[in-house]
Amino acid sequence: MNRIYAIITLFLCSFGLSYAQENYKYDNLYRKLPFEMPRIQAPVFPDRQVKLTQFGAIGDGTTLCTEAFAKAITTLEAQGGGHLIVPAGIWFTGPIVLKSNIDLHLEKGAVILFSPDVDLYPLVETVFEGLDTRRCQSPISGRNLENVAITGQGAIDGNGHFWRPLKKAKVTEGQWKKTIARGGVFKRPDYWFPYPETLRGDTISNMNVPQNLKTEEEWHSVRHFLRPVMVSFISCKNVWLQGVIFQNSPAWNLHPLMCENVLVEDVLVRNPSYAQNGDGLDLESCRNALIVNSVFDVGDDGICLKSGKDEDGRRRARPCENVVIDGCTVFKGHGGFVVGSEMSGGVRNISVSNCSFLGTDVGLRFKSKRGRGGTVENIWIDHISMIDIPTDPVTFNLYYGGKSAIEVLESGEKVPASVEPMPVNETTPCFRNIHISNLTCAGARRALFFNGIPEMPIQNITLNNVHITSTLGAEFIYSEDVILENVNIIPEKGDRIKIRFCKNVQEKNKIKDDNSSK
Repeated sequence: MNRIYAIITLFLCSFGLSYAQENYKYDNLYRKLPFEMPRIQAPVFPDRQVKLTQFGAIGDGTTLCTEAFAKAITTLEAQGGGHLIVPAGIWFTGPIVLKSNIDLHLEKGAVILFSPDVDLYPLVETVFEGLDTRRCQSPISGRNLENVAITGQGAIDGNGHFWRPLKKAKVTEGQWKKTIARGGVFKRPDYWFPYPETLRGDTISNMNVPQNLKTEEEWHSVRHFLRPVMVSFISCKNVWLQGVIFQNSPAWNLHPLMCENVLVEDVLVRNPSYAQNGDGLDLESCRNALIVNSVFDVGDDGICLKSGKDEDGRRRARPCENVVIDGCTVFKGHGGFVVGSEMSGGVRNISVSNCSFLGTDVGLRFKSKRGRGGTVENIWIDHISMIDIPTDPVTFNLYYGGKSAIEVLESGEKVPASVEPMPVNETTPCFRNIHISNLTCAGARRALFFNGIPEMPIQNITLNNVHITSTLGAEFIYSEDVILENVNIIPEKGDRIKIRFCKNVQEKNKIKDDNSSK
């Protein structure tokens, strides 16, 4: 009898496991992955909740709720975790520090609005632009946590326009006049900064990171310049962002750093098109991530993979790896899907599928430079649709200098006729084993641009079933082992494909057209 019971129990358990696996929401994304990675599941929280209003919070948009958020989180943490419910209303607050086993849940109609008062955001040790540095504390942050989430149907607003500088050319005359009426200072007549401290920080910085600051007094003298990312999770495990609108961030919007098991689904990430450093999602040195069914409209890079910059990144030695991105849309921005330029720790095992890039400066953007180091490899991109791309649907730029593709174009910078090779060492960036299939772009300036370096050409690239209409054709420089199969490039003028300093570029099943000269 006991034996029969054991057999029945085993069968039921096996059936239950099988049923659970079959009903995994994103099972189809894992079936044909060309690399191994675990299925990313949303963390499970205790069936316990507290409401923000229980701790004295008033959702009138003006009453500061910082203390109420802190008390609610402390109370919930002491009870073993659960859900912090933010009801409908406008909850004005300073920084929120999350804890393990807590879901910050915004109900429909709820808005968390962060105060623009810089004094509420102390300086903290962090990472920005891939470098170890200090910034103002993020509006929402968590460090060394396990099981943490921001979910619901509400919105989170970072009040970023009070932090960010502004270039006149990027806004209307009315927007410009309204902004400068707040006061502030000018770097030049068409470049405004909100505080004198912001301008001072800019003058001593390299890529937004101040140099040679040693004393507390020196750091605090540029505090207003040290605008934070809006959501910062550092060294966390099981991170879940779901359903919420994230908008108007001081700098980058979402920044998981050195996290494991990250799930981002059904979110809307927004910034004004003129927002400097207003990236949507910067996934840095993370392992095992699933980004699905989300929308980004941020004016800078939409979905970006990073792993630290230069010596700091190489010392950290943590690649961004095992990432699946599916069903996402990117509107206005510097790039739709982006790797770099901070990739010194490496990027590998990435799948990007079923995404649309609508009017982004670049669709698929890979960027780095000599001195960075790091290897970007094993990337599979499939079923991508693009329209109205003002530069390149796909670009590899191994000479990145901090400008967007549009800014490079407007500056008139030219690609040198040839480049002298340098010795290969740990500072040499490497891009290899990248596969792009089923890509359609209706309207671009140039079809493709692969610009490698002579000592480490872009290697082992396949393009399959690609259709691009553009003003100019494709250009390959310092690339090797490139296979073009069923690639249909229709330029309005000039050569269909230009090849310089390349080895083994093969075109299979070439599709001829009247404008083809190669």
